[in-house]
Amino acid sequence: MGTFALTRTTVRGLRLAYADGGGPGRPLLALHGHFGRARVFAPLAAALGPAHRVIALEQRGHGRGERDPEVDPDAYVEDAAAFLRALGLGPVTVLGHSAGGVTAFRLAARHPELVGALIVEEGGADNRPPHAPNPVLDVRDWPRRAPTLAALRAAVEARGIPDAGYFLESAAEFDDGWGFLFDHDLMVASQRALVGDWWADWLATTCPALLIHGLDSSVLTTAMARSMAERRPRTELRAFPGCGHWVHDDDPEGFARAVGGFLATV
Repeated sequence: MGTFALTRTTVRGLRLAYADGGGPGRPLLALHGHFGRARVFAPLAAALGPAHRVIALEQRGHGRGERDPEVDPDAYVEDAAAFLRALGLGPVTVLGHSAGGVTAFRLAARHPELVGALIVEEGGADNRPPHAPNPVLDVRDWPRRAPTLAALRAAVEARGIPDAGYFLESAAEFDDGWGFLFDHDLMVASQRALVGDWWADWLATTCPALLIHGLDSSVLTTAMARSMAERRPRTELRAFPGCGHWVHDDDPEGFARAVGGFLATV
């Protein structure tokens, strides 16, 4: 098992970063959600290694990836496809959280030769209200800089975020204080671009799929999660009581067990 340290590569002309768990295990491509970065999958990489090699791409506009004004859903899909081809991988299991989950199943629909199985955590086939109650988090008034990490957390939580931990994974210290690696305006534009009906892509494939849903999620409704599992063949729904939109944070051990158990079947 490697250290899950960041490496940089060029994907479709953009300098993007990725973390690679290394080792001889079966590769698993992991795609974070909006505001996320590769290291959110470090606990999963540790739990699954060495049987599985977790490779997490920091997508355009996120983490240490290069920013680009093109943040429509197709751009993320084509980046993931080019990244897998550059590594000489495929078909692989692709795991995605939230927006990354939508990218994962749309990647399978558009490049089926690259995807052998899907793990979708909280990524909806219909990302519009009321099926997705809160599809856009407007962060344009979040501070660009704060004197300390604690001050940055306090400023975010003062804007109605009960726990800023997920967002602080993308915090870094700059010359003029603490701030986020993502661009605030691009994140809002990217979220808005993802609002839509993605049923056609979800239903376009029949490879094995695990759909992970937090029963306390404010982003994906339980009705939508159940409908996704019922309408798509070879799809298993795992619902986590007491978990919200970030199941991998709320129950990391349970999340790893669910993912590992599914991988053992494919």
